[in-house]
Order: sequence, then structure tokens, then C-alpha cells
Amino acid sequence: MNERVVSGRLSIIGLGPGDETYLTQQARDALREAQDVIGYAPYVARVPVTPGQTRIESDNRVELQRAKEALERAAAGRKVAVVSGGDPGIFAMAAAVFEAIETGDPAWRELDIEVAPGISAMQAAAARVGAPLGHDFCVISLSDNLKPWDVIEKRLEHAARGDFVIALYNPASRARPQRIHDAFALLRRVLAPERLVVFAKSVGRVEEDIIVSTLDEADPNEVDMTTLVLIGSSGTRLLPRADARPWVYTSRKAP
Repeated sequence: MNERVVSGRLSIIGLGPGDETYLTQQARDALREAQDVIGYAPYVARVPVTPGQTRIESDNRVELQRAKEALERAAAGRKVAVVSGGDPGIFAMAAAVFEAIETGDPAWRELDIEVAPGISAMQAAAARVGAPLGHDFCVISLSDNLKPWDVIEKRLEHAARGDFVIALYNPASRARPQRIHDAFALLRRVLAPERLVVFAKSVGRVEEDIIVSTLDEADPNEVDMTTLVLIGSSGTRLLPRADARPWVYTSRKAP
């Protein structure tokens, strides 16, 4: 009995937060070589067009279906690129692909797969304001599509009490407009009102907007799905400047 031979290649690519300058050379090379580009429609639209390349767009909530299609095409001998914004391993497509592999065709485990990291939204946002991630930090998604809200609340409270800088992904959407308000209500019960807060909206795009505030003054109504929220630790500092936005950094020393 002949063993099944699996050919093809699957690249899971991070496009960075927006501007083309955030795209790594590894990602550029993989995109240029791909025969098929698969992803959420706005991300596929950001990929430079290569003649003869097939572009397959889908909705935001079909990650597993998208991953399976990419694996099937790679198993059929195609060079496939699955694209995500930011870094593909942070709340993005890399985990969906490996989840599909775990429960799918055993032959998929033998595929040539690479994960091409990208600059994450929190890295880009942090760089815009200085160095708020300069000491211990954690990352939490406020999306309760795949985990219950009480789990998110528990993790958020522990992170706040542990005095981490906190980066919040997926803070608000049309379907979840209240969750960022719930998160701020919790944080305001636990943290000092002067704790620094950054809203980094659409980083790397023409509509970019950075708001530096404090926990008591920050307005969660300013937050949408394009916003990366940073909550400072007790070691996070503000460096005012006369004619420019202040720098924000977190001391390397524990408070």
C-alpha cells in the first residue's frame, strides 16, 4: 500500500498593523511566492497584488473554515498564504490553523508550514508613545465569542492586582459595545484613578489617533475595534513635552 504524499506549502503571515512599512521581508517573500492568498477580506485587500495569484476573501468569524481551506489547498500541492493583521500568533490565524490540523486530516501534519511573524498592534502602539511595555505586561482579548465573560473578568482583575501593564485586544465592536465599559468599571474598582491609559486607534494608517489619559478621565466611548488599549502599571511614567504628545514608559525597575 502506497503512503500518501503531501506536497505544497502553507505560510501563515502577519501583515503588521497597517502601513506597508511594517511588513517584514519574510512576509514579503512568502506573499510574492504564494499561488493562493486567503484571509479576512480587509486583510487580503492589504496584500500587494501579484499577477496570477488567487485571492480568497472570507468573513471575520470563519477562522476554522478558512484554515481548513488553506490546508486542503496546500495538501493539493499549492503554495498558500493565510494572512492576519498584526502578528498571526496573537489572537489570529496561526492558532486556528494548528487547531484545524489537530482535528483534521492526519496528512496535514506533514505539510511544510511556516509562521511568518508580524509587528503586533501592541508593539506598534507602544512604539508610538515610547516604551510602555518596558517591564512585565500581559495581553487580554475582551472578545467573549470563544470564552465566557466571567473568565475575562477574572483574568483582567488578576492582571490588575498583579500590577501588570495590560494590553487589551478586541475591546469593542458593534456586537459588543458594552464590554469595554464593563472592563473599565472593573479596573476602576481595583486601580488608582491616576493610572495611565493609552488609546491607540488605527496605528499605521492615515486615520491614526493616539490618546494619552488616566483611568479616571479616559472615555471608553472613544474605543472601537481598531483601538489597542494600554493600561499602565504603577511603574508607568509620563514624560511631558512642550509642543508634542508626552512620552509614556514603564520603568525597568519594580516599584
